[in-house]
Amino acid sequence: MASFETTDKRTHYCGTLTAANIGEKVRVLGWCQRQRDLGSLIFIDLRDRSGIIQLAFDEKTEKEIFDTAFGVRAEFVLAAQGTVRSRGPEAVNPNLPTGEIEIFVEGFKVLAAAQTPPFAIVEHSDVKPELRLKHRYLDLRRPDLMRNIMARSEITNIARNYFNENGFIDIETPNLIKPTPEGARDYLVPSRVHPGKFYALPQSPQLYKQLLMYSGFDRYMQIARCYRDEDLRADRQPEFTQIDLEMSFSDEEDIMTMNEGFLKTLFAKFLHMDLETPFKRMTYAEAMDRFGSDKPDTRFGYELKNISDIAEKCGFSVFSSAVADGGSVRGIKVDGGAKFTRKEIDSLTEFVKTYGAKGLAWYKNADGTVSSSFAKFMTEDEMAAITDRFEAGVGDLILIVAAKNSVVFDSLGALRCEAAKRMGIIDKSKFNFLWVTEFPLLEYSEDDGRFYAKHHPFTMPMEEDLPLLDTDPGAVRARAYDCVLNGTELGGGSIRIHTTEMQNRMFAALGIGAEEAEEKFGFLLEAFKYGVPPHGGLAFGLDRLVTLILGLEDIRDVIAFPKVQNASELMSKCPAAADPAALAELGIAVVAQDEEEEA
Repeated sequence: MASFETTDKRTHYCGTLTAANIGEKVRVLGWCQRQRDLGSLIFIDLRDRSGIIQLAFDEKTEKEIFDTAFGVRAEFVLAAQGTVRSRGPEAVNPNLPTGEIEIFVEGFKVLAAAQTPPFAIVEHSDVKPELRLKHRYLDLRRPDLMRNIMARSEITNIARNYFNENGFIDIETPNLIKPTPEGARDYLVPSRVHPGKFYALPQSPQLYKQLLMYSGFDRYMQIARCYRDEDLRADRQPEFTQIDLEMSFSDEEDIMTMNEGFLKTLFAKFLHMDLETPFKRMTYAEAMDRFGSDKPDTRFGYELKNISDIAEKCGFSVFSSAVADGGSVRGIKVDGGAKFTRKEIDSLTEFVKTYGAKGLAWYKNADGTVSSSFAKFMTEDEMAAITDRFEAGVGDLILIVAAKNSVVFDSLGALRCEAAKRMGIIDKSKFNFLWVTEFPLLEYSEDDGRFYAKHHPFTMPMEEDLPLLDTDPGAVRARAYDCVLNGTELGGGSIRIHTTEMQNRMFAALGIGAEEAEEKFGFLLEAFKYGVPPHGGLAFGLDRLVTLILGLEDIRDVIAFPKVQNASELMSKCPAAADPAALAELGIAVVAQDEEEEA
């Protein structure tokens, strides 16, 4: 038969056929990966989301079918039916899961022709990302990218099922909400029916999920879309997805244990890996002191050492002045790092400058040949004390930063990871989970002259630190916790404030007066009057989680239609100008950038 009705449905996906199907009549649908014309033989690799199967046409094929197959090119959409047969030992393709079989075609139809695509639809394409994103619908046909998106779907379903089995109720919260005064910038949406007023897209479902606890639902979860108008990085998008949850009558242990159970289940079902629980715990203070980061990668060492006590009275003014100004002098030892050339050390110096450091002091012992950027300013005893502190020996490299503590931690926290990459010591097969706890409740802004909530203004302080909230708010620790995997924050959460008195104290520490609190959070404070249970929660970044599980570098590879660095989408060319009539109806005038600058 030369053709068949398009209403005839597939019997199998291409990649699901095996030798067990030999002799069966099957019908498959998909795209032409490639066509090979060998004169009396034609082979077409047919691709769908499951994989590739070879279609075979030979002298026994009906002429009309053979002639149609002859005209097929890459990315034509095809329907084929026929009999599964063995390729024969000499024709087996060991690189293809279906490589020992093919379909001898008895019915065939071109469902849609296609132009030659702007790039080949192949795995691990080296085509420029801009071109691939412009034609994202083609990019998504690539088997590796398609597997990523399907893996994301599987991971999402595992999450839903786990939390459902543990008594969580899946509840949707609004996407048009009141603008929030704290945190990142909101995306604003003008209201037509309320002229001059705006909704915001949610940065998270935070207040609504807390209100659900007030409502008595006890356990909530949502695969939640969130939006933040902030500068993008490799692991950030302006719109993203959270696995969001909240639990009533719970403390930190309850929430961490529940989420360890989720991750253990996820890794067992998806990667067939048994995670060891409970995960290691580390306070924020310890993480910063040892690793210079609140999301440390613990797959390798290179831990920070504090040499401020040695450096404070030394003859090297860069060191001594940093300590005198209230900063510190700290460094890392790169085991075997003495092999780094001066040029490589100079590049590490430029690296730490991007984190605010003015320079990088170094010392190395290469097979007994000692060289250093600062040893000539130090006494022998001081140098001996430094090498002892780092436990450095022949072949090692010491890298030191002297500055205010925030710069020291930021630069060394990043430097230890960069040095480990260059040394090639990071075991990418490891999944090192860690809970970081007891974060600072508040952080002070020198620019604004006020405190801001490090997590959000609804986080409960540590009970033993409550007396400090009014006298030394910067020293107060939060009942907050982050789940860290291999140096990336997977998710974070906290125990929430659940009394009016405590919430008002928090607002006061943030410089939010009673009138402002009522205007911005009156509905929340009103709800406190009617009995609020102790509660807390956590949200995982789904995009990051999938990226790490799949061992990928770019978060865009697990998002179907991602944005680029300037928050635009290259395929649809959004954002775009709005219809002037629609703007007029909203009472909005757009001022051109050059006019703004002239003003």
